[in-house]
Amino acid sequence: MKIAVFGLGYVGAVTAASMASQGHTVYGVDIDAIKVAQILSGTSPVVEAGLDELVAQAVSSGRLAATTDPVMALDGADISLLCVGTPSKAQGGTNLEYLERALADIRKAMGEARPPASGFHAVVVRSTVPPGTGDLVKEILGAPQVAPGWTVGTAMCPEFLREGTGVVDFFHPPFVVLGTRDPLVKELVTAMFTFLEQDVRIVDVRSAEALKYACNAFHATKVSFANEMARIFKSFGVDSREVMKVFTQDCSLNISPAYLTPGFAFGGSCLPKDLRALLDMARLNSLDVPLLAGTLHTNELVVADVVDRVIASPYRTIAMLGLSFKMNTDDLRESPNVELVERLLGKGFEVKIYDPIVNPERLIGSNLRYIEARLPHLRRLLVGSPSDALDGCGAALVATSDSEVLAALRAAPPEWVLDLHGRLGSNIECLPGYEGIGWVV
Repeated sequence: MKIAVFGLGYVGAVTAASMASQGHTVYGVDIDAIKVAQILSGTSPVVEAGLDELVAQAVSSGRLAATTDPVMALDGADISLLCVGTPSKAQGGTNLEYLERALADIRKAMGEARPPASGFHAVVVRSTVPPGTGDLVKEILGAPQVAPGWTVGTAMCPEFLREGTGVVDFFHPPFVVLGTRDPLVKELVTAMFTFLEQDVRIVDVRSAEALKYACNAFHATKVSFANEMARIFKSFGVDSREVMKVFTQDCSLNISPAYLTPGFAFGGSCLPKDLRALLDMARLNSLDVPLLAGTLHTNELVVADVVDRVIASPYRTIAMLGLSFKMNTDDLRESPNVELVERLLGKGFEVKIYDPIVNPERLIGSNLRYIEARLPHLRRLLVGSPSDALDGCGAALVATSDSEVLAALRAAPPEWVLDLHGRLGSNIECLPGYEGIGWVV
């Protein structure tokens, strides 16, 4: 098939390269010319394990290209996959501006591009959107008869990719869910995903739209639940990691060990904004959802607790080891580590930052906009090695188990090591100044 992928962020770049690797002809579309140029040069616009190789192979084979022109991407295309960002509004609702723009571009482009041989084109939303957005999609497109020669069907097919393991997750999803009642869309999407060797579960559009919110709200709740347990058990001298390790072995009732390791606050581009969106949905319908509200509140308490502990310490020069919201990614959006640095700077602390992946020169798109707004002096704070970060610092806040970071901590341990990660290993936990954020060793 020929597939147009709108949006070349984390989801779009992984989707485009992965689809191309399976023999589809894929055009990635983005308004950011830098991202397009990176794809065309055979490199990934985002940091994701295995993605650079996948992009390079797909581009060299001629199956993957990128453009800022929707007409070029849609010419003869069978399917459009919408992978654009859906960030939070100021009050927590979902901002559909990028989705609406992409849909308007698709409709306009269909007036110039050649339709596929069948005349039928599927527009499939993969971005996380509130229930009911499918109606807006049809309205903007003017489906089903969009332009002469074009008949369009629409659907919602949520993605379940975790940053840092996006490529692996793409080829091994927990399930493939398609929200549509259009048999032609079902046939096209099922054929597109044949390589996954999974049945496509067909549901109504609103159920598919709601599913991703349910998943992300549960993941976020699991993180906060583990951290609340850690705060309680710490007072009793209990290592909460041992408790939760046993807890997660119950796969019948406790479901899964994923997201259930005590550590620092959750963050990133999905969990916070999707929780806010669900709270916004509840407010619009005068519903009280204290657990979801409490999840955001307890996540804030995790950050506030670390700030209070640093303030209470005698140290005023702090090494921050790890900045992105999660290891093996350069995504800084809503990273609790960025929030922590921002608060410490506001309190007058000197902070030196080392992250094994984050490079200010490579930041583009929403990542760059977020940092320019929240941490504009990042370039001044970042240092080139963990040893440079630790030099002259009496305390280290550690949010990564990167091997170079662990080696630097062992070679020249600061007086105080506050473990925000929870998986630094016994060689670090035995240091005299080691302290867990929510556990006792």
